[in-house]
Amino acid sequence: MMTSYPKFTAMLTDLYELTMAQVYYREGMFKPATFSLFIREYPPNRGYFISAGLENALAFLESARFMPDDIQYLDSTGLFSHDFLNYLAGFRFTGDVVAVPEGELFFKDEPVLEVTAPIIEAQLVETALINIIHLQVTLATKVSRCVHAARGRSIVDFSLRRTHGVDAGMAVARAGYIAGMSATSNVLAGKIYGIPVAGTMAHSFITSFESEINAFRAFADIFGDRTVLLIDTYDTLAGAEKAVTVAREMKAQDRRLRGVRLDSGDMTELSRQVRDLFRREGVPDIQIFASGGYDEFKIDRSIREGAEIDAFGVGTKMGVSADSPYADIAYKLVQFDSRPVMKLSSGKRTLVAPKQVFREEQDGRLAKDTISLREESLAGRPLLKTVMQDGKAVDAPEPLNVIRERFRSAFEKLPEEVRAITDPEPYSVGISERLTALQRKVRHSVIAKELGES
Repeated sequence: MMTSYPKFTAMLTDLYELTMAQVYYREGMFKPATFSLFIREYPPNRGYFISAGLENALAFLESARFMPDDIQYLDSTGLFSHDFLNYLAGFRFTGDVVAVPEGELFFKDEPVLEVTAPIIEAQLVETALINIIHLQVTLATKVSRCVHAARGRSIVDFSLRRTHGVDAGMAVARAGYIAGMSATSNVLAGKIYGIPVAGTMAHSFITSFESEINAFRAFADIFGDRTVLLIDTYDTLAGAEKAVTVAREMKAQDRRLRGVRLDSGDMTELSRQVRDLFRREGVPDIQIFASGGYDEFKIDRSIREGAEIDAFGVGTKMGVSADSPYADIAYKLVQFDSRPVMKLSSGKRTLVAPKQVFREEQDGRLAKDTISLREESLAGRPLLKTVMQDGKAVDAPEPLNVIRERFRSAFEKLPEEVRAITDPEPYSVGISERLTALQRKVRHSVIAKELGES
């Protein structure tokens, strides 16, 4: 099952988008403009990004409207003329979009999305597009690192209660599933996106019963083979011994205890002790789950130290991308009325013109990307696909499992040194000769015109 964002009002924008749009309107500037959405630099310990959020972005573009009460509010600010407000009352996005498909990898400076539309339309949708794409790219990339660190063990999303709002909670479940997460505790995400849901019990459940083992038995009586017992409420090893008792009782009823969960203490050492206990007691197949402060760094360290953990419940640090909660994402004008344009600000120069990215592979591994002009044809596979024409999505939304498989296939081809958890090596991204030449030409023209230098 798939869904999209609600029918957002076009009011989901920054004020300066509207003030610029009013000037465009007054000056009769309705020619097509191309804006490029990209990330300038990698956050710490990142060497790649995952395209995510495109479905939601396209849904926003299709549904963006100014409602009558929006127009009334804008009128009350005293900033806007009545003729411009009348224009906004009939606003529809009518442009085209090319984008890197969701689940595909992309790298810094590469456009993940480009919008071509009348400049007023392309300007007004900037804020929402950055917001939608930034959040899901950041979260998908974070989750992929946790999955990679787990070395084949399951990662379950426990982050909903501490994400930065409901939208973020839904986004981490969706983006995380694309990036290889096994399940989520978020029931709404399970319903809407068709993601497997998972969960155990809280310490309050245990303490509400007169004894720990009675709580275990009551839960197992209802949930049978799906039962996972939280064993650290009072003492982890004592809880594990009671779990063995329940496991034997269940076996006598031709049922099986699925697992136990650790949530406190030195979980690496405790997991080894619990596993030894289970082996001694003849129940070695009980799975051990762990939760509590995990991210890719703690997961990696736990496994290297020999933790006997089969799956990780990852919450806060993943759900807010705690170590790198943002990326330097930008949406910049690169062409207006067939004229390539650029920004020369120090450290923030832009690549001119509508673009394409070609990806080359060697021996089954990603080898090199080349950013080119849109009309070029180079060696490798073009990444940017036409996803919207005349304000309408070209295709129906892709099933999440298709996007998930696209990511899995791409990530398998990414060199290990690029996907490293710490200090990844940079992936090779070049610029085509034609784009380089045009970049140089436009730069010289801008310098001559705006700075009076030859």
